[in-house]
Amino acid sequence: MKKLLFCLSLFAFAVSNLPANAQSIIDADDDHNFNNFYEKTLSKTRQAIPYAFLREDDVVWETIVWRRIDFREKFNQFFYFPIETERNTQGRVNLINTVMAALKDGSIEAFDDEDLTIPKDYEKIYNELNRERQTSIPIYDPETDEEIGSRDTVIREEFDPASVYTIRLKESWYIDKQDTRQKVRILGLQFIYNYCRMTDDGDNNCQTVSMFWIPMNDMRVRNALVKMPAYDENNSRAVRSYDDIFVDRFFDSYVDRVSNRMNRTIASYLTGTDAILESQRIEDEIFNIESDMWEY
Repeated sequence: MKKLLFCLSLFAFAVSNLPANAQSIIDADDDHNFNNFYEKTLSKTRQAIPYAFLREDDVVWETIVWRRIDFREKFNQFFYFPIETERNTQGRVNLINTVMAALKDGSIEAFDDEDLTIPKDYEKIYNELNRERQTSIPIYDPETDEEIGSRDTVIREEFDPASVYTIRLKESWYIDKQDTRQKVRILGLQFIYNYCRMTDDGDNNCQTVSMFWIPMNDMRVRNALVKMPAYDENNSRAVRSYDDIFVDRFFDSYVDRVSNRMNRTIASYLTGTDAILESQRIEDEIFNIESDMWEY
């Protein structure tokens, strides 16, 4: 009898607490977070997986390759979007804004050169991208509509992240004799800013500005990128971060330079279709090195 009463009291206690437990599971911790019906914390706590240790003696062949990624290509658009930061983007931030935020809070560092030896702080980057220029504005007579003079004014040109749709990668392609496989390691990433402004003559003057390099071998950079998910059009729940994309090489690109005697780019000696064919030739030559090592 005592055992029966104990079981009944235990059942009544469990039933009385059921609504409270269900409420805590369904409701988000934040009372004002109405867009999520379950807690999304996996991407925020992720850490990048360190690369495997590599001995100098194990590298039997190596070459350095520079390539470009154009965000305007459909396959690469997850780097570019979302552009709007004020709208609900399901927690996603595009690549340039992710890196700029990490630079601003000091969690990563940038460099002015591709060898990653000259530091470039956020204040210098900000001043270069947010420019002020002095221009002359004509003054007209309200009655005759004739120009009667001019006045000097300062125009501030704010940095537009939407104008960053190109990046350059510096990569090391090598062969590891431990498993006789060809591998690649991204060494650095550079953003290219397509800066356009209206001249005093009314013409639109556009030029490309090399912003900065970030070291892709730095775990601080990789940990900043691994926490930001990129959009997957096949599955919005897929947690593919920017670090995953670079490690898995889930992007489309083309070679614009490779290690050579004169240290020149393809664009310095070829243009148009010839440059495209040369880029593809270099790509094929690099991939064929691994297969040419084997005999059947």
